[in-house]
Amino acid sequence: MNTLLDRRHSLRLVASAALIALPAIHLRAATHGSPRRATPTQTEGPFYPEKLPADSDADLLANGSLRYGKGQAAWVEGTLTDTDGRAIAGASIEIWQCDQDGHYHHPRDGGQADPAFQGFGRVTVDAQGLWRFRTLRPVAYGGRAPHIHAKIKLGTRELLTTQLYVQDDPGNARDGIWRRLSAEDRAAVTSPYVAARDGLTARYALVITE
Repeated sequence: MNTLLDRRHSLRLVASAALIALPAIHLRAATHGSPRRATPTQTEGPFYPEKLPADSDADLLANGSLRYGKGQAAWVEGTLTDTDGRAIAGASIEIWQCDQDGHYHHPRDGGQADPAFQGFGRVTVDAQGLWRFRTLRPVAYGGRAPHIHAKIKLGTRELLTTQLYVQDDPGNARDGIWRRLSAEDRAAVTSPYVAARDGLTARYALVITE
């Protein structure tokens, strides 16, 4: 039990240090000028968890005492603001995705997901509007381009459900959901996964209309 608590404490310290190190542009609580473009709403899909896992923290590469070693580890992070650039502090962001073999933790997916992959995580947005997860670079499955599902809540209100994509992935052009987005909306939910010291990093600026 102490080992699990130590891991969670270490993750919080690492995530906090990394958020402090983000470029200054990500730390602005508000901006002046034209309103920001709201992030497009997209389908929740069939695999939102019917029952949330006991381990639902920011590290999807560890499920309880199990460690997941497949695929490419990645930090998926960003900001959450309203259209005027004000941080939505205290909101929660949930993400869920398939494992490296294309399986979700969901009965409709046949129970084939690797138990070491948490598959779902939730974090609270901080005072600067920052959020961060440790997970996998998403993979393609069943005709879908690689993507991560995201849901934003504030108290009992659901503010946004969307999907996050990988820039320049060849599957994007074949994905019906991604193709239906305008060029501007595609840019809002598509990010490069850039090599970092401890894996990859992708950043998304999420914008909601309250």
